[in-house]
Parts: sequence; structure tokens; C-alpha cells
Amino acid sequence: MSSSTKLPAIFLGHGSPMNAIEPDNRFNQAFLQVAQSVEKPQAVLMVSAHWYGRRLQVMSGEHNPLIYDFYGFPQALFEATYPAPGSAALAARVSALLVQEQVESDPARGLDHGAWAVLRHFYPQADVPVVQLSLDITKPASWHWEVAQKLRPLRDEGVLIMGSGNIIHNLRLMDRWHMDRSVAYDWAMDFRARINRAILVNDLDTLLNFTELGEGARLAVPVPAEHFLPLLYVLAQREDGEPVDIFNDEIIAGSLSMTSVKVG
Repeated sequence: MSSSTKLPAIFLGHGSPMNAIEPDNRFNQAFLQVAQSVEKPQAVLMVSAHWYGRRLQVMSGEHNPLIYDFYGFPQALFEATYPAPGSAALAARVSALLVQEQVESDPARGLDHGAWAVLRHFYPQADVPVVQLSLDITKPASWHWEVAQKLRPLRDEGVLIMGSGNIIHNLRLMDRWHMDRSVAYDWAMDFRARINRAILVNDLDTLLNFTELGEGARLAVPVPAEHFLPLLYVLAQREDGEPVDIFNDEIIAGSLSMTSVKVG
């Protein structure tokens, strides 16, 4: 793989699975605008909040079945499709870059909704191959950062590195009467402000030690932090002097942030 330019890295706040079938909502429109501003990649490497476990794995199949990993939603959501191909070549390249981590190959794994629900709006034609890398939730944030840094060469090889999650993700405390409205608890607003500042000034100490930011952090990022960790995989791609843009910076339903970040 090769590219004429260094591709950015992008973290997407994915929110409710229903966003998958609402192309005209404000968050998905912003996804489309960002996608149109970026050179089309040869492939996407996705780190999603919805594939985590106690080891590191990479999808290696040539076809990507969809995983409908949710319940209680309208039938239309279960009928949504996204037939993006896989890429055995990219999976092999990821395994080579992470050889010390002994990544396990999974040829049967499909795309979870953290991946396909946002990619449907980023690349609606489903014509960009997608490979997912799992999260090993037994490891500390510093380990995830170091692993992510090893993936940096991919940006020069036509690969768009993406993360999908939610920086603030507390479903238990959500105000479900305001699922589409910008409503935020005080602790959520405080945590967002502190993390956003850390993103903009590249404050690695705050980003990797987010659990030490008090009660707000405990509420914003419940253990095992799977919705926060994909952000680190994107921010770790940042090189000295590269710009960082924050978009979709809303908290909805009190305790769910849609904040998204583009590096480069």
C-alpha cells in the first residue's frame, strides 16, 4: 500500500446505533463533510469500542459480515447493510507492525456496529476495505498508546486509522427523554472540558491518567473504558506540529458525548 499524502487519523463519537440509519442528522452530516475533505484511503483500520477482550486480535477475512450487537431497536436497524470488503494484506501488515504483541488473526470476525454504523456515512458506497483491531482491556492506557504509535507507518501507506467510541459514555445515567438534545450533567461538561483541553495541547499525562480526574472521570468512563480507549489510538498518531480539530462536540442525553477528533 502507498499514498501520495499522509492520511489523517480520525476518532468518531458514534452515539446511539440508530445513527446508522439517520443519514441526515447533524452528526452524520459532519462525518460526511470530514470524509469529503480527506483523500480517499486504500483501506481503513478501525478500533471500535465494541470489540474488546483479554487479548489482541485483528480481522483478516476478505469479507466482512455485519454484527448487530444491540437489541430493542426498530427492525429497520437490523436490516441495514454495509458490504465493505476486508483486507488480508492490511491485517498481515498490522500483525507485522505489532509482532511483539503477538496479534491473533480472526478470519471470521465481522464488523460491529461501532464500525459499520459510522462508516455507512463516511463511505456510503462501502467501497473502502475495512479491518478492525480489537482492544485488550487487561492493559493500561499507556500500553494502548504504545501499541497505537507502532501503527503510525500506515498513515503513509494509504490507510486511514480510525477509532469509534464515546469519550463520555454512561448509559446507566442517560436522560432518555433527551436522546437528540444537547443536554449535559455538570460532571460531564467538566470532564469534556478537561479532555478537550488535553487533546488540543497534547497533554499526554492527562490523557493517559484520565482515571485520576476525580468523580467525573469515574462517571464519564465506566470500567473497562472501552469507549474511551479508541480515542488514544487516534491521538497517538499525532506528530509534532500536526493540527488537531474537534467536531461534533456535543453531549446529549446528559451523559453521552458525540465529540469527534481529526488528527492531521
